[in-house]
Amino acid sequence: MSDEQIFDEGLATLACHAGSVRTAELENSDPIFLTSSFSYENAAQAAARFSGEEPGNIYSRFTNPTVRVFEQRLAALEGGESAVATSSGMSAIMTLCLGLLRAGDHVVCSFSVFGSTINLFKNILSKFGIEFTFVDLIEQNSWEQAVRPTTRLLFAETPSNPLTEIADINALANLAHSIGALLVIDNCFCTPVLQRPLQFGADVVVHSATKYLDGQGRCVGGAIVAATELIEEKLIPVMRSGGPSMSPFNAWVFLKGLETLPIRMKQHCVGASSVANWMVDQSQISDVFYPGLPDHPQYELAARQQKGAGGIVSFRVNGGRDRAWSIIDRLRLFSITANLGDTRSTVTHPETTTHSRVSAEDRQRSGIGEDLIRLSVGLEDPSDLIADLAQAFTA
Repeated sequence: MSDEQIFDEGLATLACHAGSVRTAELENSDPIFLTSSFSYENAAQAAARFSGEEPGNIYSRFTNPTVRVFEQRLAALEGGESAVATSSGMSAIMTLCLGLLRAGDHVVCSFSVFGSTINLFKNILSKFGIEFTFVDLIEQNSWEQAVRPTTRLLFAETPSNPLTEIADINALANLAHSIGALLVIDNCFCTPVLQRPLQFGADVVVHSATKYLDGQGRCVGGAIVAATELIEEKLIPVMRSGGPSMSPFNAWVFLKGLETLPIRMKQHCVGASSVANWMVDQSQISDVFYPGLPDHPQYELAARQQKGAGGIVSFRVNGGRDRAWSIIDRLRLFSITANLGDTRSTVTHPETTTHSRVSAEDRQRSGIGEDLIRLSVGLEDPSDLIADLAQAFTA
């Protein structure tokens, strides 16, 4: 995966222009429509808007011009038809499930997903009669054995959080479609700059816009990209009545983030690759998890599916939790925070933070132990990040 691969022809242009519509003011930057409601020329037009006979803005809970530009731009970048923006990445997953599932339906999901996703599925949605089976992300047989006649969704993160395992999207899509189900891919780690799951057969892509799409840790938001029919018939009704809405201001911030997404993702890859290759030679580190390393178990698959290895590096240290915490506490350039995808590098101890509410058994199955540390490599000079890591290990 060379740096040159990261830039698809036209992608940077889409990131700056897709969805934009100038108003009568002829602004050069996308405007923010900070309004809760919209007025109508007459009562007949109001009735036509509410009935759906006439397209147009109704209420910012589910129709807002700024949010709409963000949705259209992200859909264009993913190569999809439509998108719906939500208040957070988790609300995107919740909206998807509320729109597509009912009591008695079954979902197959990887163990290797964000801790809150596991909790949403196992502890909340399961109360409403939706059943979930969790499987090994990279074992195709485990997916095949888990599906049932009632299976409606296959759900996976790839690369996974936090061990950067890579799922074969095309194989999972073929399995889903053979039983009449949909494949949902969480594309948070790669973004459409590095990976477009729809091109490999996925039906739905979900995002936490909070991460790389924003890129500076400013706002919380999420999004779903899918076919227009699915968005309009299944998900917009949930948004309209349930209201997990993205605010216009946050949408505007994400639009600014998308404009620099291609060039940022390139630099994240450069920095993470430098850090990962340095770690391979450190005696205090027992394992390094990064799809750009030739000894990564899915290195060749990642090279086929992705245009870059991403900005997340995880590793195990000798000495367990005490040693892991000691290293984390000594880092100076890495912020101790559970967020990722920022311009500033961050460090996380997944066992006690992002996956702390996941059962010990599920953490063990996912390979998340007390010796594991996750880095989100930012846009700093890689040599400075490596120097910071070196002093933390030797202090």
